[in-house]
Amino acid sequence: MTELGIGIGWRPEIAEAVEALPGVDWVEVVAENLCADHLPDSLTRLRERGVTVVPHGVSLGLGGADRPDPARLAALGEKAVALGAPLVTEHIAFVRAGGPLTATPLLEAGHLLPVPRTRDALDVLCENVRIAQDALPVPLALENIAALISWPGEEMTEGRFLAELVERTGVRLLIDVANLHTNHVNRGEDPARALSELPVEAIAYVHVAGGVERDGVWHDTHAHPVPRAVLDVLADLTSRVSPPGVLLERDDDFPPETELARELEVIRTTVGLRSARAMGVPPDEVRGRVGTAHAHGARPLVPAPRRAPLLIGAGARVSGGPMPGAAPVTDAPAPRAGARQRLAVTQASLLSSLVAGTPVPEGFDTRRVGIQSRALAAKRAGVVAKVAPELPEILGGGFRPAFLSYARSRPMTGGYRRDALDFAEHLLVAGRPEDPAARRELTEWWQDRSGSRPPGRATRLVRAARHALVRR
Repeated sequence: MTELGIGIGWRPEIAEAVEALPGVDWVEVVAENLCADHLPDSLTRLRERGVTVVPHGVSLGLGGADRPDPARLAALGEKAVALGAPLVTEHIAFVRAGGPLTATPLLEAGHLLPVPRTRDALDVLCENVRIAQDALPVPLALENIAALISWPGEEMTEGRFLAELVERTGVRLLIDVANLHTNHVNRGEDPARALSELPVEAIAYVHVAGGVERDGVWHDTHAHPVPRAVLDVLADLTSRVSPPGVLLERDDDFPPETELARELEVIRTTVGLRSARAMGVPPDEVRGRVGTAHAHGARPLVPAPRRAPLLIGAGARVSGGPMPGAAPVTDAPAPRAGARQRLAVTQASLLSSLVAGTPVPEGFDTRRVGIQSRALAAKRAGVVAKVAPELPEILGGGFRPAFLSYARSRPMTGGYRRDALDFAEHLLVAGRPEDPAARRELTEWWQDRSGSRPPGRATRLVRAARHALVRR
């Protein structure tokens, strides 16, 4: 297993800060934001300095009912090769539902949604993981996600679900301790129990991130400082195993470079707790050191732990080729008859209620589904504003309310760039914005990017009928 050290998520907004931060051993980059044949100059400079770069995918949807898209797998593999990455990572989540398995329109969540911890879902996930492992040129690690929603009728805890996934596929784990904390607040799940049940020796690396609590719900924002509760989960994990790498994630509301440096120092100190215990440092003193570092950004007072190599049981299969010295693994059985279709129906039903306004499926917490639905719409608005910054400029303060109104009746069926074009078309068909100059500017923007003229009456009627079908 590659020894990574302490890292930070590379984002274009903080590229210069990341290059300047002291002691950054590696970075992680969102794979979908890269072109394999045209890497950002900042990443090229980091690689030339010997900094490891790991691509982190968000769109495979390995927890979905469909088999992985070969084109998405190929693109992820190409980016891993272009970056010289020792591994790639993705999520245990579904991101789209519907389509041929349910004979309904395909819907995109634009977000990572939780997989039900059932035998059907585990069978499907394991087969999807093995397909991905066979297609990728380097090892694969999968991340546990944060969730607002609990599935009714779950058959396993998160720890047991992950343990069986590793046992059956040999896949490595990316454990996000912030997500364990999120699920503790939102779903009453004990992080310590999850850590005690999962195979910590299969951990490839660890994520640490901040969030915020509103009205009893923890939002995993990646836009706030890392709280003490998340650091406590990290300390618990590092008391059980020395992870090969720990990474700070920040995706929005980026702080000054000095604050990022302080958070990295706190993480270094927290990871050093295990060594402090081994050296006989009293627990109260250890906690005091971490508290002081968290408050003041002090240099760590304990050495970084020695990291143990990844050990996976004999016969386990890993991505990117077999483990050296491992016995061949017998292929696990395919999902039980009908498992994919049963999973497809349940996931499509939930996603439709989240993005198309259909009734909440039986057994789900209606209030939580409503919170998640609003959060998905808000995320869509935020991402569209980033991928098409001209739209907020043209529409001004009217952009966000107009987009949220649009999102209530127009589920996303493609990527965010397609969503931006569809939103602009929706406004133009409705004769908006009312200001003639802004409408002309929006029309020119839409035509320039779509290569089309505004749709005629017949096209508008067809699209209206299609949207009505999606809402049923």
